[in-house]
Amino acid sequence: MTGIGMEAGAQAARSRALAVLRVRGRGLAVAVLPAAAAVILLAGDSSGHLVGQGWDVARWVVSALALVVLLAAAGIALVVVRARPAVSPTVSVPEESAPDLYRMVRDLADRLDVPAPSAIAITPDCDSWLEDRTHPAHGPPPPESGDEIAGPGRRHHRRTAVAPVLVIGSPFLWWMRVGELRAVLAPVVAGTGPSAHPDIAAARRFVRGLDAAVAVASTPGRCRMVRGVCAGLGWVARLLLRGCREHAALMERAVAAAAAERAQAVDYGLRIVAQEQVGLAYAGWDRLLTRVALPAWRMGRWPSRLDAGVVAALTELSRRDRLAEGFASRLGERPACDLLEEPGLVDEAASLLAARLFHGGPAESGPDWAPVDWQEYPEEVVDRTWRTEAARLHRVLDSLGVRPAATASPAPTLSRVLEHLSCPPHPPPAGAEPDGCRADDPRYASADDPGHAPADGEPLNERSASLAARLSAEVAREEATGPDPAQTAGAGAGQGPDTALWDDGALPLFPLQPPRTARDLLAEHVTAMVCCAAVDTAGASPGLDWLDGPSLLVHGERAADLSARVLSLIEEGDPLPLRAWLVESGIRPEKPVRLV
Repeated sequence: MTGIGMEAGAQAARSRALAVLRVRGRGLAVAVLPAAAAVILLAGDSSGHLVGQGWDVARWVVSALALVVLLAAAGIALVVVRARPAVSPTVSVPEESAPDLYRMVRDLADRLDVPAPSAIAITPDCDSWLEDRTHPAHGPPPPESGDEIAGPGRRHHRRTAVAPVLVIGSPFLWWMRVGELRAVLAPVVAGTGPSAHPDIAAARRFVRGLDAAVAVASTPGRCRMVRGVCAGLGWVARLLLRGCREHAALMERAVAAAAAERAQAVDYGLRIVAQEQVGLAYAGWDRLLTRVALPAWRMGRWPSRLDAGVVAALTELSRRDRLAEGFASRLGERPACDLLEEPGLVDEAASLLAARLFHGGPAESGPDWAPVDWQEYPEEVVDRTWRTEAARLHRVLDSLGVRPAATASPAPTLSRVLEHLSCPPHPPPAGAEPDGCRADDPRYASADDPGHAPADGEPLNERSASLAARLSAEVAREEATGPDPAQTAGAGAGQGPDTALWDDGALPLFPLQPPRTARDLLAEHVTAMVCCAAVDTAGASPGLDWLDGPSLLVHGERAADLSARVLSLIEEGDPLPLRAWLVESGIRPEKPVRLV
């Protein structure tokens, strides 16, 4: 049944590929139709049948139209053929830097009886796929390298120029074991079989060319023709894409089904376990990027071992989650990253590429964009972030004319922040001077009073809203005047991302999260000030939680209950929960803190 299923899937893929090619044929037929009519009219004139002044005018008009249509069709065809299709940003892995990995992939291709991929690349994402990079715009294809696998009873597969590139998610290499990675890659590598079929390859080239032509026509900087010509090019390309979109989607679905059927016989039982690891790796990777990497990127530092951090994060998750306890026993097996000769270099290149894709950092390290090891993360990122935000908070308080705390020295103190954001516990007496707390604050207003929040809908009193707005403006100004990543972007030396294969004019390509709100910024800055006071007056220390990111360690334990107390201060103007926590932790808010 498996063989019948594979044959049916391959036949369906070829059928849909032919449907895509028929759309191409119809477009060509429409382009040559005026030329065919002109030939008929000219032949009629030479044979003496279609004569007369009206026929002469028709011949001139149709011939001119045919010439225009043929020139337009030739131009569109040239753009479709030469336009560079979108290619995923990856890190190249040459064979000499990962011979064991190439050997495993070729052995897998031999077991599946399909051509081996032409090359292997790494992507900073939890996914794996095949990618065709034989388009003329991407340069010459890789040269043939002779027989890939030889030995008794083994079939010889020759690397050809049409074989696609195997792209592997970097978190898979570090978290998965060798057997699990092979099981996950089996259905992906099996897709090289359909990719080698001439009709499927031609249909894919046509669709990718149309997609690239639409991108060229839609981008003024890339379309160097007049606006009308660009509009016409885009209209024709979109029309052809609409005609073959459904067929192309069904073709890819059939190719995937055929590849999955072919891979059923390879490590079937292990693949079920490996798929569980795929979901776990995705969850750990997402939390590592948003909770750990993003704060470092905002500080101009990029963690150079993100994939190693995935292992630490998932190991911590296995320790905390009873459902994941069995995963820790896997760590005694050989990790897939051992298939690389220098996994540290690959991890560093993938980490830098991740910073570019998700944050928009430069392509190379510099004074404002330096790598950071995990051992240095608490001091270089966490503590530095706190003190930078605390300094910004006090600069904004200075601009608002807020006086230092009454019981503290003129130096920056946490007391100054607490006194400014605190509202009196009872409504002010009639005729009293305004204290900056809104009369429509929930603790002052009646239940039916509609005014409880600033205009942006965030539950802040007037003092907090004013401070949050100034902080947002200050952060926006600093980001606008900071170094432009695009000016320092360029191809890195050595084993770096394939910058020649993708357009990095608009970074980040995949931003991790929307901009922070004014309330979020105010909460982060007040928390940073509390953490600085804890470090300077109570012997606390900055720390790194693999799942939650930067953390404050008080008496060696993570302070997990700080966020709610800070929100109580900035939203309700109630400092009592935070002050109680400060007393309990031995933190002196009236003492000066060190800022950057």
